Amino acid sequence: MTSIGWIQIFVYCAIIVALVKPLGWYMTRVFNGERTLLWPALRPVEAALYWMGGVDEKREQHWVTYAVAMLFFHIGGFLILYAVMRLQAVLPFNPAEQSAVAEDLSFNTAISFITNTNWQNYGGESTMSYLVQMLGLTHQNFLSAATGIALAVALIRGFARSSMRTIGNFWVDVTRCTLYVLLPICILYTLFLVWQGMPQTLGAYVEATTLEGAKQTIAVGPVASQVAIKMLGTNGGGFFNANAAHPFENPTALSNFVQMLSIFAIGAALTNVFGRMVGNQRQGWAILAVMGVLFISGVAVTYWAEANGTTAFEALGLTGGNMEGKEVRFGIAASSLFAVITTAASCGAVNAMHDSFTALGGMIPLINMQLGEIIVGGVGAGLYGMLLFVVLSIFVAGLMVGRTPEYVGKKIEAREVKMAMLAILVLPLMYLGWTAVAVVLPPAAAAMGNAGPHGFTEVLYAYTSATGNNGSAFAGLSGNSFFYNLTLASSMFVGRFFMIIPAMAIAGSLAGKKSIPPSAGTFPTTGGLFVGLVVGVILIIGGLTFFPALALGPIVEHLAMNANTLF
Repeated sequence: MTSIGWIQIFVYCAIIVALVKPLGWYMTRVFNGERTLLWPALRPVEAALYWMGGVDEKREQHWVTYAVAMLFFHIGGFLILYAVMRLQAVLPFNPAEQSAVAEDLSFNTAISFITNTNWQNYGGESTMSYLVQMLGLTHQNFLSAATGIALAVALIRGFARSSMRTIGNFWVDVTRCTLYVLLPICILYTLFLVWQGMPQTLGAYVEATTLEGAKQTIAVGPVASQVAIKMLGTNGGGFFNANAAHPFENPTALSNFVQMLSIFAIGAALTNVFGRMVGNQRQGWAILAVMGVLFISGVAVTYWAEANGTTAFEALGLTGGNMEGKEVRFGIAASSLFAVITTAASCGAVNAMHDSFTALGGMIPLINMQLGEIIVGGVGAGLYGMLLFVVLSIFVAGLMVGRTPEYVGKKIEAREVKMAMLAILVLPLMYLGWTAVAVVLPPAAAAMGNAGPHGFTEVLYAYTSATGNNGSAFAGLSGNSFFYNLTLASSMFVGRFFMIIPAMAIAGSLAGKKSIPPSAGTFPTTGGLFVGLVVGVILIIGGLTFFPALALGPIVEHLAMNANTLF
């Protein structure tokens, strides 16, 4: 570890914290329907979209109606995306003449992108046409991200409102998020990425002659526009197979740093939106502090593990840390930071190969996902996931002091606790259950690129990533098979929607309750005691699910690697 590396980490954290208030203020005004700087230009467009869609923007929805609208919206997105992939060969903007995508891979990819997972069992430049990349993947990158943010805002309204049956209008929330938040930022972001050297063209792939005289095809395309929303919307689906390690998808150290900033920006700012909407910004800062404690801890462990390497590496003469699978232009510090950010934020983009990390360095991204990706998390999804843990923490605090649990003026009762536990427990059910099946089923086990604990971790990482809607991978696993395409798709679907429905039920229940003024016996939820309690509950609940699995994977591998035994 070096001082330069820690300075990078410190500067990154400082900029994220500086963005929280201004971006939180702006998004609060957007979702409250208030005027913003972009209102004069975009309000006519917004009104026209409501008119074409037959949406009454003043008519709000019950939580059930809100959730049903969201589900039908995603069914439509799935059908469109599946169709364009299956019809790819006969559709335009296909200069490389890509053939139709196979049925099981199309199914997996469509589920992947509507759930904001962006798991990719394919190489983008060798499988998808420009039309599919734009109309299918980039299109869903916007809408799945907007959905996550809209759902978070709906849950916030549940805490902020009193004696109401509605939590907003799904169509209005998605429209405003896309139009006022995601699109304007992505337009500027795309121009920045083009300036950094990222391709943005509909021209054909480029033929080049190497120094040895061989012919090489260099894939290009509308890359920058997809990368912008890929990062800002914590989608993670890359235009190229190597994702953000590819020089066309992440050309410079500056583009790498800005991409890391964009992954956390909206998710962190949503904590401020929460504070503003419930009438106490300190509540938002307390939630951000919980996220920060977990994030900094993960960065420290990963950076330490990658910078020190292992005794097995040293025995081979490989000193100076673990550079395997990392880009020299980024180095160990930026690669470690990126790995923790992308798994803490449900993004899944990678600028280094996680499969090549040390055992403990690869364990932290795995833990980040198995905690439910609530350390900032996916845009929106991270906040409503964190609020589920807050509900449980307040319940625990209530049990300790013998009072009915309260949070921001709302009583937390049996219904909210049951829904929170249902949402949280469904995650380990999927990733542990499918991992158990895959490691004993011969065709599935044969897809592992490594034997021993590392091979086990490849499978566990895949299902954890899918269930957590992350999308990153231990790339040693060959996932493009009928078994993995279907089981990973089921994990992505359950991980997204079986968490959303209970969260919306909590929003509806809380919105209908009366607000209770704080009293002398109210547990304070803006100080260090509350932050420590929530961190403890997260680690205890998460530990009950991930420690048994991890003991067979990264920890065993770490001990073996430092005993000079290579698997």
